[in-house]
Amino acid sequence: MTDTLNQHTATPAASTSAVVENPAVLLYPRLRKSPYFWKSRQHGVACYSVYNHTYHPRHYGDPIGEFWALRTGVTVWDVGVERQLEITGPDAFDFTNMLVPRDLTKCRVGQCKYVFVTAPDGGIINDPVLLRLEDNRFWLSLADSDVGLWAMGLAHSGRWNVTIREADAAPLQIQGPRAKEVMTDLFGAGVLDVPYYGLRDYTLDGMRVVVSRTGYSAELGYEIYLHDASRDAGRLWDAVWQAGEPHGLRPIGPCHIRRIEAGMLAYGCDITLATNPLEVGYDYHWMVDLDQEADFVGKDALRRIKAEGISRLLVGLELDGAPLGSYNDGSMIEPFPVYGVSGEPAGQVTSACYSPRLDRNIGLAMVPIELSALGTNVTVDTPGGPRRGTVVEKPFVDPRKDTPKG
Repeated sequence: MTDTLNQHTATPAASTSAVVENPAVLLYPRLRKSPYFWKSRQHGVACYSVYNHTYHPRHYGDPIGEFWALRTGVTVWDVGVERQLEITGPDAFDFTNMLVPRDLTKCRVGQCKYVFVTAPDGGIINDPVLLRLEDNRFWLSLADSDVGLWAMGLAHSGRWNVTIREADAAPLQIQGPRAKEVMTDLFGAGVLDVPYYGLRDYTLDGMRVVVSRTGYSAELGYEIYLHDASRDAGRLWDAVWQAGEPHGLRPIGPCHIRRIEAGMLAYGCDITLATNPLEVGYDYHWMVDLDQEADFVGKDALRRIKAEGISRLLVGLELDGAPLGSYNDGSMIEPFPVYGVSGEPAGQVTSACYSPRLDRNIGLAMVPIELSALGTNVTVDTPGGPRRGTVVEKPFVDPRKDTPKG
């Protein structure tokens, strides 16, 4: 009895375990799956992250090859993680207009807008694409935060006559210079008339979809939002794949090299609840309309911030040294600390990668205003050691967005 007891109470010998360089992400029932989860699995997803409580394909084993496929061909992305928050009801327009700093009187039915959802202090809660489907019917195609709960709380406390729900709708992105060819084969030549940031309803083999001229790639592209996605996702994927195969369609994850080149923001790193639109470079009257008649959450705070001036700014940065990774390959687990000329802490690099097109390291960095001028040098502490960083213009390519508008 004593020997048995001692076996169970003895202190184990000290041991050192090796660090697992690439720990797995557990696949199990507790996390949600995109409606396209099993179809994207069939094509060899190699890496997931979790986005909106949902498994999100990040790449299929070759992030650099995916970058070139996006730049030169056509790609399909499972972005069912972008949950569609639907707002309907008699007060839907006024309520949605209160959620965002853009003036939605300038958003017609059949248009999309990139918007921020702001907090009372001006912080950014989310940065969705807004789709206006009807006069009083909106979808917010959400980035990675629980806006649905925020909207439901505001609607309840304000006694707004709206219905807020997650629509059974999920998008696929078709992105790249050959996207028009695939979309024409799917929907006919009329799909080419959908304007940049416009949308149109279609029926494809009995499936109801909304097609928009949008995407998270800074390349020419479309999104196909599927109604009844829980039922029809497999059918839509197969239809897209059949139309795309003759054009070399390739499944990829969101291409962070390309979005960093374009200066596009990623929620959770470049923008968070602790940042406001003015700090991240969106001090545009059309994006944050402080003169509109309607009130919106955070309006007073943003007016005060604009009047007082911001103390930091998100800038473009070039980094010396050996090539960094592709950002979505596990090479940037934490932001990179930034230091000024005297070694003082001076912000952080929020996204960084090596651009094979530009043949240099590029990134986005939040720094004090006094270090934001073009040509300013800083020191960046990376896992490979300190590097010199230089503030440069962003976006790094195509600053007028001519490519996606083409």
